[in-house]
Amino acid sequence: MAVETERGTAVRDAFRKQIKAATELGSPFVARLCRLAAERLDHGTAVGCAILEWPGDASINGDLIPLRLAGSLHALVLSGKDDALKALYPPHESNDDTLWQAITNAFAVHADFILHRLQSPPQTNEIRRCNALLPGFLTIADLFGKPLDLLEVGASAGLNLQWDRYRYDLGGFEWGDPASPVNLKPDWQGPPPPDAEITIASRLGCDLNPLDVTSADDRLRLMSYVWADQPDRMQRLDAALMLAVGNPPPVERADALEWLPRELVKPPTGAVRVVYHSIAWQYLPAALRARGEATIAEAGKRATKDSPLARLQMEADDNPDGATISLQIWPTGESRELGRVDFHGRWVKWKGWE
Repeated sequence: MAVETERGTAVRDAFRKQIKAATELGSPFVARLCRLAAERLDHGTAVGCAILEWPGDASINGDLIPLRLAGSLHALVLSGKDDALKALYPPHESNDDTLWQAITNAFAVHADFILHRLQSPPQTNEIRRCNALLPGFLTIADLFGKPLDLLEVGASAGLNLQWDRYRYDLGGFEWGDPASPVNLKPDWQGPPPPDAEITIASRLGCDLNPLDVTSADDRLRLMSYVWADQPDRMQRLDAALMLAVGNPPPVERADALEWLPRELVKPPTGAVRVVYHSIAWQYLPAALRARGEATIAEAGKRATKDSPLARLQMEADDNPDGATISLQIWPTGESRELGRVDFHGRWVKWKGWE
């Protein structure tokens, strides 16, 4: 038996850690897929070699190789490229040996497709994160009583730029269009958010590789990164995409560290300029995060009572209880943790601006 390389060991460890994450986030199928990959990946195919000899950081905090592979296989299923694999994917059932054989066959038959997809990081646009963003925007509107100029970092396809097109039930606090096909109802704990009036003066996002909601290929890419045994997420994403197709959210192809300084020096409009991001900032290298923090802090120094600045974040921190919802406002520089939220927005533990 060949001796496992250091890279191969790291890759298998990445799949094992993704088992835990997928289980906690309610996807036993992706957990199973990762377990099979950790146990059975070998060098018998070009895809297996590429994964086991991945030159970068394969971990869930790095290149996310387990999710790149899961998304590649799901894309084959959703596009109808591999009927044999589709017959074994949820809602169908299969045993481990049969499923892994179909995956191995896909490695051989669709090698070029999978190898190409492995080169790109997962593209997600989890709209249930708006369960954390909306109460943050309501808090900002309540604090300032001004319209909002929205600037989203890491906007992907821009679905969280159109958060005001969705319907919400936040623990009995209802907001949004009752006729919206996208209905968001998290497990809400805590007081209701402020019942403030929101006016959006402008909205704009940036992403290194923005996805075009009017492109069938880009819509498929987004859908493929939703876990195959979570049909509710797929239905919700499909509804949000269909809303966006008729009126695409504005997302620029740009590096956040070049885009933010340009946007934050534009003349004040009298609105609250709101920089926001959800599970995006953490993927920037430490040096770039520091540059971004400095850019926002400099903009904060220029903020006035008439032209304030706010930064709303939903990001991971050292607390294992989901992600933090945090808000900082200028010109005062005050900051608060508004609450905690599940990474997929399934629950919110709200405190508010205390």
